[in-house]
Amino acid sequence: QVQLAESGGGLVQSGGSLRLSCVAFGLPFSSYTIAWFRQAPGKEHEFVAVITWTGATTYYGDTVKVRFTISKDNNKNTVDLQKHSLEPEGSAIYFCAAAFKSLKVRPQEYSYWGQGTQVTVSS
Repeated sequence: QVQLAESGGGLVQSGGSLRLSCVAFGLPFSSYTIAWFRQAPGKEHEFVAVITWTGATTYYGDTVKVRFTISKDNNKNTVDLQKHSLEPEGSAIYFCAAAFKSLKVRPQEYSYWGQGTQVTVSS
C-alpha cells in the first residue's frame, strides 16, 4: 500500500523559515517524481515545487521560486521543502504528491497524495 506522510508544519512568524518533509512507503521511490502543492481555505491546490525521480531537475511555482528549495533523498525515500522568508499569504495546508517518472505541475497528474501538514505564517 502506497503511503505519503508530510511533517514539519506549524506556526511561524512572517520572514521566518520552515522545513517540510515528505516520506514515502510502498512505491519504488527512485522512479517517482515528487511535488508539493498547497491549499488555502476556499482555494484550489496551488503548485509549489517539483523534483524529478532522479533529483536532477527541479521546478518552482512563480510565487515561491526565489524562497523555496526542494531536495530528494532516494536512499531515505524523502523529499524536503526548505522555505525561507515566509509570508502570511503562504499559510495553507501543504501536500506532497507522487507521479511516475514525469514532470508535471497540475495536481490531477499525481496519483498518490499525503494527508497534508498545516503551515500558518503570522504577520
